[in-house]
Parts: sequence; C-alpha cells; structure tokens
Amino acid sequence: MDVSAPVWALTIAGIVGLLAFDFFFHVRKAHTPTLREASFWSAIYIGIAVLFGVGVWVLGGSTMGTEYFAGYVTEKALSVDNLFVFLIIMSSFRVPRPDQQKVLLFGIVFSLIARSAFILLGAAAINRFSWVFYLFGLILLVTAGNLLKPEGEDSHSADNIVIRLARKLFHTSDRYDGDKLFTIENGRRVMTPMLLVMVAIGGTDVLFALDSIPAIFGLTQNVFIVFTATAFSLLGLRQLYFLIDGLLDRLIYLSYGLAIILGFIGVKLVLHALHENTLGFINGGEHVDVVEISTELSLGVILGVLVITVIASMVSPRGAAQTAISGARRHAIDYLDLDFEADPAEREKTYAKLIAEEAQIAALAPKFRAKIKDEEKLLAMIAQAHADHDAYLARTAP
Repeated sequence: MDVSAPVWALTIAGIVGLLAFDFFFHVRKAHTPTLREASFWSAIYIGIAVLFGVGVWVLGGSTMGTEYFAGYVTEKALSVDNLFVFLIIMSSFRVPRPDQQKVLLFGIVFSLIARSAFILLGAAAINRFSWVFYLFGLILLVTAGNLLKPEGEDSHSADNIVIRLARKLFHTSDRYDGDKLFTIENGRRVMTPMLLVMVAIGGTDVLFALDSIPAIFGLTQNVFIVFTATAFSLLGLRQLYFLIDGLLDRLIYLSYGLAIILGFIGVKLVLHALHENTLGFINGGEHVDVVEISTELSLGVILGVLVITVIASMVSPRGAAQTAISGARRHAIDYLDLDFEADPAEREKTYAKLIAEEAQIAALAPKFRAKIKDEEKLLAMIAQAHADHDAYLARTAP
C-alpha cells in the first residue's frame, strides 16, 4: 500500500504533538514521576502504538500490520537495552533524579532525529543497490556477536572522547544549576554537567541508530512502517525508564535475547540479499534460489525469544543479586548527593530502598557476594549514607 502525503503529514504531526505534550505537561517542571504516573502513561503510549498498528492492519492489510508489529516489538526491545546505557551515563554524571526526565526526553528526540536520517539514507541505498542487504545483514551478525560478550558497567563509560574534548576546550562547572545547560561561575559563563550529559546521550543515540535501523529494514522495506514502528517504540520510553527502574539490572539475559533476534534478522537479510542478488561474483550475478523467512515467522521468533529471555531473567538468582548490588550502589550515591533542603519524601524513599537492598546484599550467597565490584567502597558509601541520615534526623528533630 502506498502512503499518501497527507497521511505522512498527519502521522508526523501526531508524533511531534505527543512529544510536545510530554514536554509541556510532564517534563517542563522538574519532578520524579511516581510509580502510578509512570505506569499510567506507559500504558497510554503503548496503547497508542498498538491502536496505530491495528489501524495499519485494517487499512493496509495483514502484511503491513505484521511488519509493523514485528518492527515495533524489535525496536522496543532495543530501546529498553538503550536504557541501560542511559542509566549508566546519568549515574556517572550524578544527574539529580528530578532532572533525569529532561535528559531522557532529549535522548528520545535526538534518537528519533538520528534514526529518521538513517532511515532515509537506508531507503535510498536499498532502492539503488540491492547488495546493501548483505551489508545490513553483516552489521547485525557482528552486533549479535558483540552482544554475546560479557559486559560490565565500564563497557559503556560516559567519559568518552567527545566528553573529554568538551571538558578540555570549554569551561565546565562541577555542579548542576537546576536543568540549565550554562551557568555563571566566578563571573564567567560556563557549561554545566547537564550539557555534557546531553552530549553523551546524543553520541550513544547515533551508535544505537546504526544497529536498530538495519534490524527493522530486515523486517520490512516499507519506509512508512520503518519510521512509525521506530517512532512509537521511542515514545513512552521516558515513562518506561521510571516504571522499570530497579528491574533494568534484573534483565541479565536481555543482551543474549537481543543477540539471537539480531542474528536471526541478520540471517534473514542475507537470505533476502541472495534472493535479490546482483553481485557478479555470486552465482554469476543471478538470484540464488534460497528459502526466505516470512514476516509472520519473524514476529513469532521475536516474541518467543523475548518472553523466554524476560522469564529466565526474572527467576534467576544471579539477576536478583545483581539488582540488589547495583540498586544499593545507585541509591547510596543518590542519597549522599541530596542537599539538606531536598524533598523529605524523596529522601525517605531513597533511604528505604537502600536499607532493603543492604539487607538483600547481606543475605547473598558467597558465590554472588564474591562478584561484588569494589565491595569495600560500596559498604563505605552505605555506611556514610547511614551517618548522613542520622545527622539529618538529628537536625530535623523537634
């Protein structure tokens, strides 16, 4: 089905409108979303994406509908994986919790812009050169192999070359000034860490686009489906971050599941490239009679792998241990960074989480406890958080 210009215009206007609504009604005023708020709006955005897919199915047919849902689910899973890196970047820069929403929304908008550019480039390349499918397939197979390598937090360091260059060339402040990108320090205008966070998020968005766009082109070459599935997978990502905060570390097998999915799509792309082959050194430039994987089968494989991955992660004792360790480290840092004037409710909430995670760490089996990175440093931070909390209670006591 050909998509008319008015439909394109209405779709783009709707997506921009949703982003504007998100900013003016949720992000403009810095605050930490409650679990209820994050759950409600996550459900709303997922519901909008599903309703849009139903509309595509009804108006465009079952093929377009299946392609949309396969692309949406794949891009959503890759977006959740992106949240791991966003979490590491914001933890590295110690972004205040209430200001994290604006960073996430910036990341979503920049990611949408970057992926849209890659979509246009990818579509133009596919239309002119059928051998591009070989290249896309190779990219996904290499990415799948990299995902199988064991990773730690250090593998996604926020202190990359762009950040180091920015620190060297420009005056930067060590403190935040709300959500401002620039502030006045010692009588001169300097960058705040918030701008550096934006740079780090933007840089990772470009790298993620290099993986995600070949993946969805492996499921459909319909540019409208590619764009909308990508856009709707990103919408609501901010709310999802706060909804599954604490569970991100629990999804220890997500990278393996994504490796299987990307590897599967990579093989699908190579098979399609062989079927459309025009390269002279392969079968004399003629197409190769190979089996092509249907979109329906692709959707089934993607959903099946994700369900198995999530269930295996949630029941894994190692996942529970990693969640407790990472959560305790993050909440200890968050508590120590709180000002005395910080919201008392947020202070108590952070401290309560830290206490619960400390108890979980104390109950860990020796084999899991032995894997704690910098255990002495972690325990020292927790002890300091206890001391700071006692001092806070003493100062606020009547």
